[in-house]
Amino acid sequence: MSASSSFTPRITRVIFAAVVALIVAAPAFAQTLPPPPETANLSGPRFGMTLLSAGVVDKLAERHIFAKPFITQFGWQFEKQFFTRDSGVTMVTEWVGLIGGLDQSLMLPSLSWLVGIRGRDGAEFGIGPNVTPAGVALVFAAGMTFRTAAFNVPVNIAVVPSKSGTRVSIMTGFSLRRY
Repeated sequence: MSASSSFTPRITRVIFAAVVALIVAAPAFAQTLPPPPETANLSGPRFGMTLLSAGVVDKLAERHIFAKPFITQFGWQFEKQFFTRDSGVTMVTEWVGLIGGLDQSLMLPSLSWLVGIRGRDGAEFGIGPNVTPAGVALVFAAGMTFRTAAFNVPVNIAVVPSKSGTRVSIMTGFSLRRY
């Protein structure tokens, strides 16, 4: 048997396998893919008040930071909506940088990174790490974003339990929806 005669059955098998693969894959090619996710930038200023438990006030005093139990908060929230379903459920991620205690001539920085969901009606929930001079902790936030055309007004309550105590914040602000 010559080399060319054994070569022909191999080519035939390869061609047959390629045709079968295309026939089997045809239904997958016929499917319509979902549209790419819609992203939106919902960043904007944030302001509010934070209640510090006695343990948090004491922890700050150990670091020579003398704060009263209520402090003001001012900052900026960098928020990205990165996935939306037809049902209206939206996945969001946000970085919130705040300066607290300006009302007491203090500068208490705080940085949080939250990942969460927002429903069609604007109800939202998020969770993530938080870093402040009082330590590192996990923040739980919930609230409501009220929308009018391209203008958003979030109202949120955040709870940050830690070894030294709990912080509870009420925050609001605004943003313009930008795609």
